[in-house]
Amino acid sequence: MSSERILFITGRLAEFSLRKVLADLSRAADFDYEVEVMGISVAALMHVHWLLRKLPEIPRGYSRVIVPGWCQGPIEELESAWGMRVVRGPRELHDLPEFFGKKRMKPVDYGEFEIEILAEINHAPRMSDSDILAQAAHYLESGADIIDVGCIPGESWGRIGDVVRMLRDEGCRVSIDSFDRREVEQGVEAGAELVLSCNSTNREWGVQLPVEWVVIPDEPTRWEEMEETVCVLREGGRQFRLDPILEPIGFGFANALGRYLSARKHWPETPMMMGIGNVTELSESDTAGMNLLLAGFCQEQQILSVLATEVINWGRSAVKEFDLARRLVRHAVKHKTLPKHVDSRLVMLRDVRIHELGEEALKLLAGQIRDANFRIFVERGELHLINRDGHWRGTDPFELFEQIPPVDAGHAFYLGYELSKATTALTLGKQYRQDESLQWGFLTIEERGRHKRE
Repeated sequence: MSSERILFITGRLAEFSLRKVLADLSRAADFDYEVEVMGISVAALMHVHWLLRKLPEIPRGYSRVIVPGWCQGPIEELESAWGMRVVRGPRELHDLPEFFGKKRMKPVDYGEFEIEILAEINHAPRMSDSDILAQAAHYLESGADIIDVGCIPGESWGRIGDVVRMLRDEGCRVSIDSFDRREVEQGVEAGAELVLSCNSTNREWGVQLPVEWVVIPDEPTRWEEMEETVCVLREGGRQFRLDPILEPIGFGFANALGRYLSARKHWPETPMMMGIGNVTELSESDTAGMNLLLAGFCQEQQILSVLATEVINWGRSAVKEFDLARRLVRHAVKHKTLPKHVDSRLVMLRDVRIHELGEEALKLLAGQIRDANFRIFVERGELHLINRDGHWRGTDPFELFEQIPPVDAGHAFYLGYELSKATTALTLGKQYRQDESLQWGFLTIEERGRHKRE
């Protein structure tokens, strides 16, 4: 016997699709159900007061009633009249499985990660202390584990010790990026735990400092040169991690990935690091996809630290992107599953899926509306405006606005705002829902304004 009995209320147009979804979902979620089809074509037009007139009471025996997500009005009045719990379902019936917790449920261990993020404050000597602290706070909030203080080649910064201590006092773990002996010694004395980098030019004095090093080759194309530096540090009892150097696209990117594979095969147990900024900063493209691919490569090869930065504007959220990516790839590799249908926060330019009403539903909707309020839809390559006076469609919002009946200033502002969102959705192939924010993954900002759909 099922755990509960649910009454679903819908319109004529959605009946077939709803019954098809419920046939499988009821077994998966263990419930019995009945469907009450109201005398209305489009469920989105339902209102609580209309429902009360058409359905003043319902039979006893249901654990709850689920009305369409678009149903307007105070749901409490339905509960009072019907004497049972009433809830709004999702606005799209295809989302019912998620509503019942049967899809896209994250595993209990989701969110764990293995790859450590070093976030570089580039050209720190050119920045004020307050700017350095602000950048560090941003990186930590974005998911960074270590704040890397980037120095300037050819210069010697006398304040590096003060800056490292300042960051340490704020609770930051700190690394420093310098080959200058004076800078490195002062930084290590102040509490830096890692130094980037070490090769034949500084290993003789570097081995004397009680700090972990990042070992790099003298020349990126000859990763084998790291062998001598590794021997010096190992004999001196120093910790180290290897970075064969990731080169930009067009300058040996593919071969560089091969060197990481070769280095991992040669040193199967040695910690490794990858500086991913040479790709994210030097490739004119959105960085989320790059970060996911690089994170996947690192996870599979157990390269468990990366150096990231956010200098270029298109990479201004690169650290947070990698933070999300490292969790997704860890889940994929550990559970031997594809990195999809678990966490969609890196889907930003477009959406995970698009739901449309269809031509027939729009026509029925246009025939049912009896008020002056505009309903806006994005369907099959067009913008649609519908109210009691007509149905206007096209791709140019300015032309549509000229075609509709005159509206007051407040409604003109509202329509302009919504049509702007709708046009963006049309251009990018995103889901548009009137009065709701477009979804931009983890960058989404929920709308807080007062909507004038009345």
